[in-house]
Order: sequence, then C-alpha cells, then structure tokens
Amino acid sequence: MKKIAFVFTTMPHGQSHGREGLDALLATSALTDNIAVFFLSDGVCQLLKHQQPALIHSRDYISTFKILPLYDIEQCYICHEDLVARGLSSENELIIDAEIISAEKIGQKLAQFDIVLKF
Repeated sequence: MKKIAFVFTTMPHGQSHGREGLDALLATSALTDNIAVFFLSDGVCQLLKHQQPALIHSRDYISTFKILPLYDIEQCYICHEDLVARGLSSENELIIDAEIISAEKIGQKLAQFDIVLKF
C-alpha cells in the first residue's frame, strides 16, 4: 500500500485549505494506515490553542486535530525552525502532541512517502 503524507502549510482561517486538508486526511485514514501529517511554514499555526474563528465568521475545525489518534494517525511532525520563526514553542501552545523535528529531518521523512498532498 502506498504511503501518504499530508502537509499543512497555510494559515488556518480566511481560506479553506486547512479544513479541506483535514477532511481529506480523516477520509483517507479509513483506507490506509500508512499516513503521516506534517505542519510546515504557516501550517504550524493550524495547531495553535485559543483560536477564535467565530470572530471572523469561520468554522472552528482546529479542535478536530485532537482526534487524530482516534483515527490511528500517529505520525505527526512539526518543523522546529518554522515554530521558532513565528515566535512559537511547543509548551502549552499547541493542541496536539506532535514530534517537533528539524527541517532537514522533515525532508528526509517526506522522501519516504509515495504521495505528498499539500494544503
């Protein structure tokens, strides 16, 4: 079975990329166990706690990332350099526990996947 990587690179609200990516991720998890999720660039903001999308009349889909383990999606990676560049840290700022790794390791891991979907 092919290995599929989902890569989130956009801000969470004001566009539908993140929500559509999450929907695709959850739907794909019903078909295969060979899935990993990567949060790069502005995509690290998808995981920030205390977002208030209702203020801009957006749907709050961010909390849905918390159920990834229920869908047996256990390979979750966040780019360390992208967190630092945005003044963020893992301590109490992110809604999920994901492995924070260097950009170099992200590249190495992504190279192991047959299909890479970017949102």
